Amino acid sequence: MTFKLSDKHIEEYHMLGYTIFNKILPPLLIRDLRRVTDKAREIARAEDGPQVQRLEPVADYDIDQQPFTDYAELPELVDAIAKVLTVRHRHGARDGLAILFEPGQIPYCTEWHRDWRDNASGLKLSMWDEVFSDLYFFNQINCALYEDSCTWFVPGSHLRRDVSGEIERFPDRPIAGPDLQDKTAEERERLCLEYCRSMPGGVQLHLEAGDFALYRNTLWHIGNYVPYRKRATLHDRADTPEFLAWREKATEEARRQRDAGIDMENPNFATG
Repeated sequence: MTFKLSDKHIEEYHMLGYTIFNKILPPLLIRDLRRVTDKAREIARAEDGPQVQRLEPVADYDIDQQPFTDYAELPELVDAIAKVLTVRHRHGARDGLAILFEPGQIPYCTEWHRDWRDNASGLKLSMWDEVFSDLYFFNQINCALYEDSCTWFVPGSHLRRDVSGEIERFPDRPIAGPDLQDKTAEERERLCLEYCRSMPGGVQLHLEAGDFALYRNTLWHIGNYVPYRKRATLHDRADTPEFLAWREKATEEARRQRDAGIDMENPNFATG
């Protein structure tokens, strides 16, 4: 069945902060991307060990780049992104495209976070506050080549500051993840899942092979990973010149702040 964009996709994206273009990748493109991402997994693990979970940017590695070009130029994707966002948003730039893999040995999860606020040491919160709701910024992509249920969101959190339940759950910065030290694989898996479920309003995103999730990464979100479930997901941005310029400025400003001994500001002080 050919993918067709609907008003529901646009409404979901703006109200919930994410939408899924179900089965938008054609089967032959999934096949080609699986072939090159299998090679990419081998390269990543040879470089950084079995637990490494990403390779980026794909342009830097000796793998067949044609499937990534086909992904970037897929007319249905280009059209859908333009209609949900704008014609100026572009995906598939290989100097920023990553591939996400399953951990090779033991379960793992990230911390709950909002990108560039809770995972960017040194960045002034005022810079994030100025643009976090701007549609030209913070549009991210997970495009699954196998079933992928790793990502969790708090729907609608991209539209607002933190609410009381979120502040109570994560009062400090940096945000702490679950304590996985000296735990068995089975204990780690359970602790990570319990940590995901501990966020008020958190929901799990389920993608099938060929699904394309477009989301605002100013949402509260998290990734939770197990080694027994194969993963190869294209991690990408629907980018704009404005966001590129902002990232360069923010990165430099965060570096200056860290050099001055300033680590991470706590948004709860401003919100509370």
